[in-house]
Amino acid sequence: MPRLWDISPTVSSEAPIFPGDEPYSLRWTARVSPDCPVNLSAITMSPHVGAHADAPLHYGNDEPSAAEVDLNAYLGPCRVIHAIDCGPLIRIEHLHHAAANLPPRVLVRCCKQADTAWNPDFTAYAPETVAWLAAQGVQLIGLDTPSVDPASSKLLPSHQQLLRLKLRVLENLVLDEVPEGDYELIALPLKLAGACASPVRAVLREL
Repeated sequence: MPRLWDISPTVSSEAPIFPGDEPYSLRWTARVSPDCPVNLSAITMSPHVGAHADAPLHYGNDEPSAAEVDLNAYLGPCRVIHAIDCGPLIRIEHLHHAAANLPPRVLVRCCKQADTAWNPDFTAYAPETVAWLAAQGVQLIGLDTPSVDPASSKLLPSHQQLLRLKLRVLENLVLDEVPEGDYELIALPLKLAGACASPVRAVLREL
């Protein structure tokens, strides 16, 4: 069987979130007992907790929600590129060493180890890098930090590039154990009506 890399962090009440986001919470609505044959749980959370796919609705009014995005971008050939400790922004020069014949999906590993607590000084994408990747035929980008824009950004230029260029994005991945190279990506968003994002169980499969 081809090897699988699970690149999704565990979603829990301890999962790091943007300040103001709704944290993960689980409660039991039924428990196994003489009067009940099952355990039933209910959860509340921001759809941006853990590995997730931003929908265009997240950064543009009247844009597609998580339920409306085309799934093709989230499934297929993918390249993992290492740009560990590259600084505050992933720039084009950080990707040149692995840029030949790029597949339609590119994930960038920025961290030696993905953060398990909120850290506002994470690495994001430079907007010109997003545009350059799109010009190479890339349809989806991702990274192992909370956002393609810095935490302090008010204008979200890299998100706006995603919108303008019709790219899809995965954030909050865990690429700690993934060697640089080519894989099959499987990271389908849930069909959440009206949602600005969706959690994904993102995996890479050996080619």
